[in-house]
Amino acid sequence: MQAAIKSLLTWVLLSLAIPVFSQSNDKPLVVEEDPPLSVTNHSVRLLNGETLNYQATCGYLLLRNEQGESTAKIFFIAYTKRSTDNSKRPITFTFNGGPGSSSVWLHMGGLGPKRVLMTDKGEATSPPYQLVDNPYTWLEMTDLVFIDPVETGFSRPAKNVDKKEFTGFENDIKSVGAFIHLYTSRYARWSSPKYLAGESYGTTRAAGLSGHLQQRYGMYLNGLVMVSAITNFQTARFERGNDLPYMLFLPTYAAMAHYHGKIYVEGDLPAYLKQVEEFAIGEYSNALMKGDALPAAEFETIAGKLAGFTGLSESYIKQTNLRIHIRRFVKELRRDEGLTVGRLDGRMTGIDYDDAGEGYEYDPSYDATILGPYGMAINSHLKDNLNFSSDLPYEILTGRVRPWSYSNVENSYLNVSETLRGAMHRNQDLRVLICNGYYDLATPYFATDYTLNHMFLDPQLRDNVTMKYYQAGHMMYIHKASLEKLTQDVRDFYLSR
Repeated sequence: MQAAIKSLLTWVLLSLAIPVFSQSNDKPLVVEEDPPLSVTNHSVRLLNGETLNYQATCGYLLLRNEQGESTAKIFFIAYTKRSTDNSKRPITFTFNGGPGSSSVWLHMGGLGPKRVLMTDKGEATSPPYQLVDNPYTWLEMTDLVFIDPVETGFSRPAKNVDKKEFTGFENDIKSVGAFIHLYTSRYARWSSPKYLAGESYGTTRAAGLSGHLQQRYGMYLNGLVMVSAITNFQTARFERGNDLPYMLFLPTYAAMAHYHGKIYVEGDLPAYLKQVEEFAIGEYSNALMKGDALPAAEFETIAGKLAGFTGLSESYIKQTNLRIHIRRFVKELRRDEGLTVGRLDGRMTGIDYDDAGEGYEYDPSYDATILGPYGMAINSHLKDNLNFSSDLPYEILTGRVRPWSYSNVENSYLNVSETLRGAMHRNQDLRVLICNGYYDLATPYFATDYTLNHMFLDPQLRDNVTMKYYQAGHMMYIHKASLEKLTQDVRDFYLSR
């Protein structure tokens, strides 16, 4: 009885934010109250013509240590279908990547009930841009919780807590995992089917969380949606001595060369890319492995084939030692026209100060395409629709998280595909949908194919992973036709559980 009374008293003190004393050092601990949340009600008309009524909950959850001290204020926006009981309805925790990105891209691009209006191709309209209802919202299938990791969006460390507690692979997994556990418990969603949806580095986080949530909280997920995935960083690190990216980026180079009219492709693009893939992991891979021991005749042959696939000149390719760096490609492809091409979306073009540089001045698919519209969208939506105000700047994609720690893999490459494999072997009902853009140079689709083929999943579980491809870039949902296809692919994924 005394233990129960003591426990109740401690809870009351915590809830009232009254200083309590630590038994270990007798120092007063000041416990913050959770800030009030903004709760509003809305509706959206879906593609099938039905109207879905939903509630939006916006604000902070405080992460606390076991002594009750606040460690971080995590900003989130949750959308839940208005009904008498959501305890069995699927719930999806979603985030973007960076590291250093808020959840704005998935939120305002394709998943949430509002989206920023772009052209059908995916280009920006004129400022100040326009926010519209989103009939493609995933709310049709699942409730949604958009999470901004610490130092992104409005999320910040607590007072006197060093940001290093959050800015690294392992600490990020722990803090986002703690938020998911807290939200699931506080809002009684343990009996709901649970999913994660991540984009870019957010897929790295999702793969890490698939194992962490199992081992730390006994939380087994139903599925992951990975948009523009990267789980093995060796596939994307252009460093001397690491030849892997050169062959894995080649099919995307070819797709972009075709899109910009630098090469002729007979038949449809996917069929042509199969030829490029076979060359990449066959002749080209063998040539790269030989280094400068490659015979001169073979060098000439490979250079000619690379020119045919990429649209770059044979002489230029020879100067690169048959190794085309991403920063060089985006400048070289249309250099003779004074144009650069995008990294996030290779369909987009930009203009630099001059045409002599080795790499572009800015990424036209980010700075000139999405930053302005999405910046307007999230700030307008928060104030005008969700009734949330803050004097802090909403950190869209920030360097505040730097330096980002990979201390768990020093002198190596981060590879969380093994974590995902382990999670899937332990939870054989865990399914994964991976969505890839053909024109994405940030996380090329063939690098994802390679990673999946080297996970060594049990053959009985390979059907738990579904790969989908889109005629767009990293954020395929900015392209209307790809958004429509993505919506159908995601609907099929959720409904097939």
